[in-house]
Amino acid sequence: MEAYKLWVRKNREFVQFLESLSSGITWVLPERFSNSEIGPEAVYAFLGILSTVNQHIIDTAPTKTPPRGLGESTFPWSLCLSIIKDSETVVEVATQQFAGEGRKWNYLAVTQAVKAFVRLAAFRDSGYKMLLRGGETVNVDERQAAPEVYNGGSGDAREPGGCNGPGCIHDYHGSIPKSLEGRAISALSRFGENAKMVSDPMRSKKLCKSSKASVGKPTLYNLWLQKGLSSRLFVTGEVLFVLRPLIYVLFIRKYGIRSWKPWLISLAMDLAGMSFLSYSTTRCPRSDDKYYQLTTSEKYELKRRKLLWALYIMRDPFFTKYTKHRLEKTDGYLSRVPLIGFLTDKFVELVVGVQTRYTYISGS
Repeated sequence: MEAYKLWVRKNREFVQFLESLSSGITWVLPERFSNSEIGPEAVYAFLGILSTVNQHIIDTAPTKTPPRGLGESTFPWSLCLSIIKDSETVVEVATQQFAGEGRKWNYLAVTQAVKAFVRLAAFRDSGYKMLLRGGETVNVDERQAAPEVYNGGSGDAREPGGCNGPGCIHDYHGSIPKSLEGRAISALSRFGENAKMVSDPMRSKKLCKSSKASVGKPTLYNLWLQKGLSSRLFVTGEVLFVLRPLIYVLFIRKYGIRSWKPWLISLAMDLAGMSFLSYSTTRCPRSDDKYYQLTTSEKYELKRRKLLWALYIMRDPFFTKYTKHRLEKTDGYLSRVPLIGFLTDKFVELVVGVQTRYTYISGS
């Protein structure tokens, strides 16, 4: 196993190229979207799991220096989530073939429940930071890597304040004006603090303990009761994002895939969760409530989640009633054009085939 890890880390570009090539070929395998053929899905799932494991081997290379915040988790939740996502399509196809169309939703509900549990555990283990790509990517705290960018000179990365204007620079001691007088005052202040620590060892120990305690992971109690309304809405928005796929499958299991109730409830949960996250990450000048300041990765994550809303046009009953009709109509118009008609026909065939798999359009 160690020899394989060493080979993957030395040839990671070649390994990633083979993985991309193999995954692309599986999309054109015959009977890819057949209800009675699980072979292509099993091959695709195996390649996905192998790719996930290889990437985990590369990311955990002992010679690499991980960024601050990357090694905080005590369990590889992201690896578990990726493996579950890679194998859930095989579970769907196998249960549909051996248990039937109606009973497959029981197994899908179990799969979504396991994913929700793992995501909630990852959310808690990360210190209640936003889940990137549903928890498949570790949320490295960029505020710790570059505190002068996110803190604005304050000690709390999630609290507004401090000197953020162009007339200030930042270092480990806070905000320092660029003027000569400001630098002199700051130097004298640091000299006085150092002198106090040297003369009073107990003061130095207390400061060290307090600094260690301040960088600890926040608890749900602190976020819910001490951080204000914004933190509560942030946690609620993330929980809605995690539970939405499970609730959607449970309502499909109860009312059926052709019912509008699961579709509307899922959309309502997505809209409510995004509204909570938007409010909790927007600073209100009239309120003293502490808000969650997003990193660059988290901003992209919010955009990704909004793009996933496009999958609602691929889900029944909207797809059967509206989207499929539009696709067939467009295919009929373009079928007379030799090359474009052929490509359009294959595209529509691929879209319809993808729509038959819940795991491809679940957005989870």
